[in-house]
Amino acid sequence: MTDPDHMTRFTEVYDAHYPRVYAYAVSRAGGQLAEEVASETFCVAWRRIRDLPDEPLPWLLGIARNILRESYRAQARRDSLAAELRTWTASATTDVGDDVADRAEMLAALAELSEDDRETLTLIAWHGLSPGEAAKVVGCSKATFFVRLHRARRRLAHALSTQPPAPAPPARTRAEGKVTR
Repeated sequence: MTDPDHMTRFTEVYDAHYPRVYAYAVSRAGGQLAEEVASETFCVAWRRIRDLPDEPLPWLLGIARNILRESYRAQARRDSLAAELRTWTASATTDVGDDVADRAEMLAALAELSEDDRETLTLIAWHGLSPGEAAKVVGCSKATFFVRLHRARRRLAHALSTQPPAPAPPARTRAEGKVTR
């Protein structure tokens, strides 16, 4: 097929099946996500126009289903990370030691950052990657990664400066070994 043939075929499929793909997405994910799922479904259909079967609706609904599943997986990953950060933050306030308050403040500040900023910072600080290696992980150039890292560090510093100070642990008397207030 030539490009005009592709465009005509795609337009026919879009006009005929968009409402059903959208309705499927609404029934599975609600109205808020349905528009995005339907749009992404037809983006895939356009990219794979040569694979479009004669009866495209089941194929389109299969694509929409896969997009929804990936969306659920991504949301589960985000929720899991947020829960993990909240757990670390909550447990950090009960730790004993001089660095507990700093750790709690750092984790709370990290939790306020975007997922991209957290990834940028943790690839370097926690996973020990060089900027070049981290750039490969996120799929950008080393120079672009340095810019992202600089901006993420600046946002982290801002988040740390706006954190309320951690409460001081109760003092103990030497003689009694009891907590005093």
